[in-house]
Amino acid sequence: MQAELLFQLIMASAERSPNSIAVKFKKMSLTYCELSTQITTTATGLKSLGLNRFERVAIYLPKCFESVHACFGTSMAGGVFVPINPLLKPKQVGHILRDCNARILITAKNRLDGLSDDLAECHDLQSIICIDTDNFTDIKAKLPNLSFHPWSELEVQTNRFQCETSTIDTDMAAILYTSGSTGKPKGVVLSHRNMVCGARSVSNYLQNNSEDNILAVLPFSFDYGFSQMTTAFNVGASVVLMDFLLPRDVIRVVEREHITGLAAVPPLWIKLAELEWPESISAHLRYMTNSGGAMPKTTLTTLRNASPKTNFYLMYGLTEAFRSTYLPPDEIDRRPDSMGKAIPNAEIMVVREDGSPCAPGESGELVHRGSLVALGYWNDPDKTAERFKPVPSTNLSLPLSEIAVWSGDTVKMDSDGYLYFISRKDEMIKTSGYRVSPTEIEEVLYNSGLIGEAVALGIAHAELGQAILVVATPKNGTNFDTMALITYCKQELPGFMAPSAIIEKDSLPRNPNGKIDRTLLAAEFNDYFESEK
Repeated sequence: MQAELLFQLIMASAERSPNSIAVKFKKMSLTYCELSTQITTTATGLKSLGLNRFERVAIYLPKCFESVHACFGTSMAGGVFVPINPLLKPKQVGHILRDCNARILITAKNRLDGLSDDLAECHDLQSIICIDTDNFTDIKAKLPNLSFHPWSELEVQTNRFQCETSTIDTDMAAILYTSGSTGKPKGVVLSHRNMVCGARSVSNYLQNNSEDNILAVLPFSFDYGFSQMTTAFNVGASVVLMDFLLPRDVIRVVEREHITGLAAVPPLWIKLAELEWPESISAHLRYMTNSGGAMPKTTLTTLRNASPKTNFYLMYGLTEAFRSTYLPPDEIDRRPDSMGKAIPNAEIMVVREDGSPCAPGESGELVHRGSLVALGYWNDPDKTAERFKPVPSTNLSLPLSEIAVWSGDTVKMDSDGYLYFISRKDEMIKTSGYRVSPTEIEEVLYNSGLIGEAVALGIAHAELGQAILVVATPKNGTNFDTMALITYCKQELPGFMAPSAIIEKDSLPRNPNGKIDRTLLAAEFNDYFESEK
């Protein structure tokens, strides 16, 4: 079988290697044969509840077998799955359910109990499936218009309904909600083609194979987290599900399960770099990957020293196009600041405001074209029109109607075609007439060795336009020395880039995907320099 639809990644691997381990969770595991049977059962169970083509199934669960079955079973049934970050609170969950017009919600009892008030406002919702109880007496009284079903009810419907067969690869497969750091979350609509092509592209450059054992640490609501499954299933590898409490737990699982591939975001890598890594890990950990933000050089160096035989891939992506670039491990020492080149089957352009191509070294907006570009934002034509626009001129004498995603990120490309991240347009600091990248300031702060994490913000200032404010956490086991940091920054940065103030915090806020929430910090210190007068 050649996989063209998302669920077919599992079916194709089940045909090739039915007895190979597909998913591990705690001390349990499922073979590809067992997983393919289970998603077929889930799909027919969802059809028995009346799920129609393109209707949305929201999944509000931590990582577990049922969350995997629900995603791929929905896909097989012709529905659209909406994984909701398990860290979200009821009001945030309610917003997503209403925004995507969810028809079915799959969750657990402890989560359902706190949702009743918000579910009453979800007028498109008809059915709730609970994975761990069949007692709905209390919740039914509060929500009489909804039908409630135990997960076991889906498992007895296998022979009664046929699964959807009319799905094509350009159909909707999933809606992934962005973190919403600049307002309410936006639902990015992904097609089967987006997700299958993404799996093939990533497993291509990571050289994934059936012997890989990939750790899934990040939430499935995050495209980078979900792709740990799809890249594994594409090649018949194993994926280990993990919801970690402490960074040390990650190290223990990597060692115990002989993990070969580990993906994380910078805040987690920073914490992992502070820990002691067993020497044995380097023998089996084939690669590590970073996305979701710039990796501090000092953190990267520490990680590479901790596991010297492991290849490290620096990557750049956005939910609207899944993944865009990667830097091969053998280029890190030569181009440590680069985000690499386009991933396979994608074209990355750097363009001016009028869409014309930038010259080498000239800053411009990153535009991504190809089969990984999402279908747009759910129920939001205005935001879709802002970000999803026609491909810049390709000098072809064809009336191309292709849509690309205009990232909003400012980058530059060198003469060899390697890309370098500068900043998001809305994060660029404008101070004293200069445009300053917060990433460049943060890199200096990390190099100081005096902080744990740091964010550089542009805060309104009467004289400078914006003044640079740094919010940082102390390094583990050390006292926070503000004056030493200020002195270091003055030594390493030109005057206009030096922070006007540095503030200590015990921890920095995170959005649901684990990234530092810059917008929340900016709002907290919005009038800092006004109040300092």
